[in-house]
Amino acid sequence: MDSITQAALGAAIGGAVLGRRLGRKAVLIGAVLGTLPDLDVVIDYGDAVANVTEHRGFSHSLFVLAGLATALTLLASRFAPARDIGLRHWGLFFGLILLTHPLLDALTTYGTQIWWPLDVRPTAWPIVFIIDPLYSLPLLIGIVVALITGNGRRGPAWGLALSCVYLVFAFGAKVAVEQRLAPVLAEQGLEQAPRLVQPTPFNTLLWRVTVADGDVYHETLVGLFDGDEAPAFETFSRGANLEPIALASQHGRQLDWFAGPFLRYETRELEGRETLIATDIRLGFPGFHPFAFTLATRQNDTWQPVAVTTQLPSPSRGNREALTRLGSRILTPQPMLCTSDFVPPQWRVSAPSACG
Repeated sequence: MDSITQAALGAAIGGAVLGRRLGRKAVLIGAVLGTLPDLDVVIDYGDAVANVTEHRGFSHSLFVLAGLATALTLLASRFAPARDIGLRHWGLFFGLILLTHPLLDALTTYGTQIWWPLDVRPTAWPIVFIIDPLYSLPLLIGIVVALITGNGRRGPAWGLALSCVYLVFAFGAKVAVEQRLAPVLAEQGLEQAPRLVQPTPFNTLLWRVTVADGDVYHETLVGLFDGDEAPAFETFSRGANLEPIALASQHGRQLDWFAGPFLRYETRELEGRETLIATDIRLGFPGFHPFAFTLATRQNDTWQPVAVTTQLPSPSRGNREALTRLGSRILTPQPMLCTSDFVPPQWRVSAPSACG
């Protein structure tokens, strides 16, 4: 989630746990600690691929944060002026603030390396977008109430309760979408194919479904207000013939570890050289995926891995139109929103008749 939401979550937990004892201080300390794990963004890991794949790494590890919470608990119980606060309450205060940060991140598309330093893929079960006002606003309102009134507990506790209810709703929405999707996938023989079901920007009413299927991937949108309308897939090329070239480089293997089958490969002419580019198709919207990286250049019919990868500028043309059409799509499946409208023709494989 965005750092403002993480700070708000930490502040709300701080107020709910120790607001009665510390007042506004509990809220302010919680806000600082709540955003602490995200400070790893200032670390330069050497190149674009490393910066993306190592983010939410050690600083989001449950092992590291549990150790930090334990150390802060022991220090606070010994040196804090508030001697009437016991070890248990300090433990809840620091533990909940720090550990909920990566757990909330794990509910977004890119997930979190909560088991670092174990060599496992980031944990992700996306039920909220990285920015979701309906989750964040109750937390922020509760914090403002606490800061204005000086009652550090009541406002944050109510805000925290409402935000948790929203997560329960998001969980239920995802389950409903997956149930609606199951017979369609079974009909097309895709029930075992890797798939990603995630909310579209800023809401949990419309969900984007991406299914990896060998050399291609399928996309559809499923809304909670779609009724009995069956999801219709559009199919795009993954450029899988270029995948062995990408996996021959360390950066390509790192991206594969990070994104799995949800990578698209293509070649472009950059600075006079044919360049292999890998795009993470999980975040964004077809035609507007923000994470694309250079991996190799072609020299005399031979592909050479680049020494330092770069991230290509995010596409911007049509973003406003895409978001407007997504907003309209939330309430009704008709007319069909064709994601292929935003994708270069060479990537389109097939589409429903409604998409032309």
